[in-house]
Amino acid sequence: MSSKTKEKSSNYQELYEELKSGLYADIEEFLLNANRKLINSALEQEVCDFLGRERYSRIDKDNCGAIRSYRNGYQERTFRTKSGKIKIKKPRLRDRVQEYHSEILARLDELESKLYKTIIEGYVRGLSTRDIEKTFTDQDGKPLISRSGVSEITKELYEEYEKFSNKDLSNIDIVYLFADGVYESVKRYTNNLSLLCAWAITSNGEKVMLSLSVADRESTSSWVDFFNEMRNRGLRQPLLVISDGSKALISAVTQCFPKSERQRCLAHKLRNLSNKLPKDVKDKILAQVHDVYYASNKEVATDLSKNLIDKYTNTYPSFIKCFIDDFDACITHLGYPLGHHRFIRTTNLIERTFAEQKRRTKVIPEHQNEKSAIKLVSAVLIRVSEDWNKMTISEFDLTLLRNIKKIRNFQDNDNQNHKISMSA
Repeated sequence: MSSKTKEKSSNYQELYEELKSGLYADIEEFLLNANRKLINSALEQEVCDFLGRERYSRIDKDNCGAIRSYRNGYQERTFRTKSGKIKIKKPRLRDRVQEYHSEILARLDELESKLYKTIIEGYVRGLSTRDIEKTFTDQDGKPLISRSGVSEITKELYEEYEKFSNKDLSNIDIVYLFADGVYESVKRYTNNLSLLCAWAITSNGEKVMLSLSVADRESTSSWVDFFNEMRNRGLRQPLLVISDGSKALISAVTQCFPKSERQRCLAHKLRNLSNKLPKDVKDKILAQVHDVYYASNKEVATDLSKNLIDKYTNTYPSFIKCFIDDFDACITHLGYPLGHHRFIRTTNLIERTFAEQKRRTKVIPEHQNEKSAIKLVSAVLIRVSEDWNKMTISEFDLTLLRNIKKIRNFQDNDNQNHKISMSA
């Protein structure tokens, strides 16, 4: 029987005797120990193969006359698993002619990194640092990873955010741009931390998250800086920008995208109008407003709006004033392909994403600092964005979009690969 076979038999017999003796409290403890011995045995055999001899055998020189490496004790390594920590002994060599790298340890590092990824994704999807600390424990119930350890591991999320923030946007054939802001509670921020966000729908129908940035507040200057930063990364002018009724945001859109049209979010507008009406007539009148905003074209919408204004000006002047305000921006979507209307007449694309983000961050009363807030929010939003379904854009739709672009006299640098380029 070879020494390799003897070593295996010895390990198996030893584990069997330990199992019989009742040494282990549960199967997890037994499996951890069995895995430790298996890994140590594999490392020993790997070193034997590298040296060309079994343990305790001695060969002073190789076939070329060079001095071979010698064993020099062990170095302890610890790997975290979902069941507990495994401590293994990594053989060390000295007088090395050829550098020794353990392929087994390299693979174990990869497997451990998958555990870290599990921790990161659990954190993004709703587990607090305390939850993770309680979830990943050893057989004695002791945490494998502390809360501070979780924070250290999740630093990777901020690196992901920085990479995302420097992404080149010049190859995105943007058609529709969505912009909105969200707030997060952060220590030392009196009025919460403002996060400015932008998404796009491209000529391929893909829904893409473009940018996320911190601002002291949603001011015009903050939004201008936000848009200019994206333009510096190559963002092209969109055909249409969809936003709520924020005066600061509207002003920034007008400054930064002078050739683009603007669509007022109808969901926000209808809520504003609803607040101007008595409860007993609210549903009836809002149904008429709905007919205006959801008309077949702008001409029909304008005619219906005139009838609505004539009918209710004297009775509900505040409602009519709100209805007239920014009316043209409320029906801009009617000038675009019919199949696109339901996607571009509201900022629901953003609102649904924010809802998922708030579901995650509501378990955190207050972020410790700006960095911890943005790494979590960006991670949630990026992952939600990856699951969005594409919007169908036909060749006929693309032709209509090119015509709109031509009418609006866009002068940006057209790319032959962009489907709504003037040269397409």
